[in-house]
Amino acid sequence: MTTTVKAPIGELLREWRDRRRLSQLALAISADISTRHLSFVETGRSRPSRDMVLRLGEHLDLPLRERNRLLLAAGYAPAYGESDIGAPEMTVIREAVRRLLAGHDPYPAAVVDRGWNLVDANLSLGVLTEGIAPSLLAGPVNVLRATLHPDGMAPRVLNLGEWRAHLLGRLRRQVEQTADAGLAELLEELRGYPCDDEVPELEIPGPGDIFVPLRYRHEDLELTFFSTVATFGTPLDVTVAELVIESFYPADPATAAFLRERVTG
Repeated sequence: MTTTVKAPIGELLREWRDRRRLSQLALAISADISTRHLSFVETGRSRPSRDMVLRLGEHLDLPLRERNRLLLAAGYAPAYGESDIGAPEMTVIREAVRRLLAGHDPYPAAVVDRGWNLVDANLSLGVLTEGIAPSLLAGPVNVLRATLHPDGMAPRVLNLGEWRAHLLGRLRRQVEQTADAGLAELLEELRGYPCDDEVPELEIPGPGDIFVPLRYRHEDLELTFFSTVATFGTPLDVTVAELVIESFYPADPATAAFLRERVTG
């Protein structure tokens, strides 16, 4: 277990309540506790029960990692395990991920962890990683760094400004959701990468647009993709809860035909 805690439970609860823009009254009503009791917990005058800590974490919509941190701050053992992806008890997860990835061929798909580090991918992801500098593909591979770095995919992304804004927006929202210092550092690093394209502040669709596409130059071809994101629906383990499966689909017939021919060829 890698979860550490430095602040007392009351301080952590107050910080998360402020992040979620909730008053004491709103959180107390949602969690079905008295405002007076919540106030005493936040000021350190009262120690919450283990069940109350878990209830508050649920109603604050905290990631499992942060719920463990609240429990530790209150003097209780973590409730949620954090298994290594290679551990025997994770076999069923690894097999499920492999089936999902293999079933998505001939279209690219990848699995990343909470830090956007590559956990697994299917063979078709190679169409997007060809030409990336070897240093960016040395493990652990950070997919955001490999995408936006000038030695990565960036020179071949034809709508780099638009795609960059999309990825940075996702990461920014993740930082706001988790308050993860490592992700905040990654966000600042990525913001510092050069980009000659205009980076929109807001994702506003143009006429006929229904998603942000990835327009990618592969050799002499222009490939166009859209992506979907999936997570495990009922995780009770920190590692499982933080896995994200991103699947790319062809956004036009020419891209679909090329990907099918690439596999059969």
